[in-house]
Order: sequence, then structure tokens, then C-alpha cells
Amino acid sequence: MSLSRSPSPVPGGGWASPGLTNNLSPSGRSSPTKAYAGSNGTPVMWERQKSMGGPAYQSFSTQNQGFFSRHMRRISSQLPRFKADNTHGAEREKIGQGRWSGLNMLRLGRIRGITGRMSRRTKMLLAFFLLFLLGYIIFYSTPLVYYYRRTSWLGGGQKFVIILAANVGGGVMEWKGAREWAIERDSIRNKKKYVAKWGYDLEIVDMSTKKRYAHEWRESWEKVDFVRSTLRKYPKAEWVWWLDLNTFIMEPSKSLQDHIFDRIEDVTYRDITEYNPLNISHPPADPYLDELSKSPIGDGNPNSIHLMLSQDCSGFNLGSFFMRRGTWTDHLLDVWWDPVAYEQKHMEWEHKEQDALEQLYIAQPWIRKSTAFLPQRMINSFPTGACSEKGTDPRIHYDQKDRDFLVNMAGCEWGRDCWGEMYNFRELSYYLNRSLWERFKEDLLCGIWFKLTGKKVKF
Repeated sequence: MSLSRSPSPVPGGGWASPGLTNNLSPSGRSSPTKAYAGSNGTPVMWERQKSMGGPAYQSFSTQNQGFFSRHMRRISSQLPRFKADNTHGAEREKIGQGRWSGLNMLRLGRIRGITGRMSRRTKMLLAFFLLFLLGYIIFYSTPLVYYYRRTSWLGGGQKFVIILAANVGGGVMEWKGAREWAIERDSIRNKKKYVAKWGYDLEIVDMSTKKRYAHEWRESWEKVDFVRSTLRKYPKAEWVWWLDLNTFIMEPSKSLQDHIFDRIEDVTYRDITEYNPLNISHPPADPYLDELSKSPIGDGNPNSIHLMLSQDCSGFNLGSFFMRRGTWTDHLLDVWWDPVAYEQKHMEWEHKEQDALEQLYIAQPWIRKSTAFLPQRMINSFPTGACSEKGTDPRIHYDQKDRDFLVNMAGCEWGRDCWGEMYNFRELSYYLNRSLWERFKEDLLCGIWFKLTGKKVKF
């Protein structure tokens, strides 16, 4: 089939592109010629360059001059990337569409690039800081602190159990109101925070009025029974610390080990004549006693101490006391719980189990040998309203300057405001134990704001 005219758009035939133009020879060959001509018959640029001995195509090379020319690729690789999103309506709200995706960034490569440009000293300082930060988070900001402080070879917290006397469901003498519930809530929270910080155990016991035993109402005498049951429940415990409900630990940053047990020989005294509000004659002088029983300080060995308590203005105080596991303690609990003594004396003893222990201390020399006393303000400070017949006593009453360890609002239910005292000491404990950041906010920033506006605020 032959065309009546050439399909080329160029007058005279031929195409603008050299590869489409075939200059047929008279012999009828259809192979292309060696030289290609443009639409006007002149050789194309690359053919002319090739015939002159140069490269067929012109080369392109950068000059690598200027900041952006040298760093354009690095800068562009570090810019955030966005996913393409051509959807509309509800599809746009799907997660990851139309938003910056950090997963597309080469984080690892960026970190390597940054660290690669650091000096060796900077790397070592950075590694030390990261290790310090990791150690602080693990050992002070996670539950791990509770477990490593419980171990015998690190903290020894499992050797101590705190027994807290609570009134679950109702009061000892009457049903609880809002204030009584608030006191119990604050007291329990205070003890829970303390044991969580130092790895101790907490046993909350119910001291509400109940006829637990066959024919007796032993209100508050149950301390003896609860101490015995707690020692059975916690076989690894060496010491139990009894606390009444109306107590508040003012210095939670002090552990029992640092406060008492690591220096027990220095902070205790066995000779009751150092402070003797009951005027007990000591040591006993009965002729049948051995020399150890006649000694005012016993054997002087701190390992033989099994009972530690304090004395207030009226004698022994059992709102806060310590007992140690051992045969001596088992014997004391048996004698202390003796139903015969209870039946005969419980109507005469105003302070119940307290008076019973005082009588046993006076009558039984073997009890004196393993009993030690602590200064009251070490474990049992009183507010100014308690034992205040003779005014403030530096042996008894709480002193903010000395940062006493614990406050016992003893006797507050008899004419004093238990909730008011608990609230005041709770707020004072928070104020005294603030962190540096809390002091900065409350003392500096709040002070500046008050001077500028005349209004008190809390940040």
C-alpha cells in the first residue's frame, strides 16, 4: 500500500527526530545512514559533537560551592515527612493520615550522627549522666525500692512490722463520725507511706469493742494478743512496733534503723531512775536474787533487750513501743495475758494493760533485765495539751526545732480536739519535709505573687 503523500509534518519529508527519518538509497535500502540530519538538513547537536571527537552528550557537574549546595541533601533528610492524604471527611480522622509520622524518621541514624560528632569526653559525661538518672529512677521512683530495702543484706526492712490499732466499723466507745473516719484515714495513710518507703510490713488490727473471748471484755488488752498473732504471721520479723491510732509519723525520711536500732546502745537506758515518775525502787534488793538481777542495767548487752518503751508524766506509755521476738517475749506475753490477773485487777487498773505491765515490772525482776527505755520524744512525743498540768515539759512535748520523730495525741478524746491536732501535725509534717521544688514554688513563687497581687495562691 502506497501513500499519496508523506505523513511527515516537515515540508519536504522527514521528521524532526533523527531516528524517524530514513534516507533511502537509490538501491532501495531501508537502513539508516551514518549521518543524521535535522529537519532543515543540518546535523543534530550530539552528532556534530561526536564527529568532533568529544562526548556524545554534554555532562552536568555541580560546583559544590556555598552552604546550601554542600548540605542540601543532609538538611532535606532531617526534615519531618508527611504522609500523603487525598481522602476527605471521616477518612481524614484515621490515625496516621494527614499527620506527621515520627516513625518515618531515621531516629537511629540521627542519634548515630549526633554521637559520632561528639568528643570522647562528652560521650563519657553523657553516659555517666544517663546511668545516674537510670539508677535514681529504679531505686527511688519505682516499687523496686520497697523490695531492695526489705532484703536482709541491703535494707533489712523485713525484720520490722508495724502494728496499727484501728477501729474498723466503729469506735471503741461510740460509733465513728466524720472526724473519726478522717483521723483513721490520715493515720493509716501515714503508716502505709512510711512502710512503703522503707520496706517494712504493716498489720492493721481491729480494736473495736467486741466480746472476743468467752467471758471477758478486754478492751485495749487485745494489744497482747495482737502482738502474739503478728509474730506468728510474720516469721521473718524480729521486731514489732505497736502504734495507737492517734499517732502520726512526723519524719518519714528517717528509718527505724537509722533512728534507733543502729545505735540502740546509745539511745536507750535500763536504769529507770534516770526518769522515774512512778518512783519505782531500782534495782531490786531481794537477797535471793543473783548479781545480774540486782544490776541496775542488767547485763549491759543490747542484744538482750526485748522490750523498749517510753514513759510519760504518769508512767509507762504503750501508745508506741517495741517488742522483739524470743523466748523472753513469749513468757512476758503469757504472764501479761494471764486471765487471773485480769479478773482480779481489771477494775482497779485505770490504764488496763499499761498498769498490768507496770505491776509486772515491779514484781518480776526477770522482766527488768530485758526491758529498756527510750526518751519519750524519740518515739512518743506529746502535743502541748497532753500532760500539761505543769506546763510544757522538754522531756515530753513535741519540739519543732528538734524535728521529733513521732507525735502521739494521747488522751485527745478526753476534752481535746483529736481531728484538729491530727490535721495540724499532718500539715506541719508536710511543711517540714518539702522537696526543693516544692519549697521553690511555695516560698519564692507564691511569695512573689502575693506581693504583686495581695492574694495567696498555691502552685
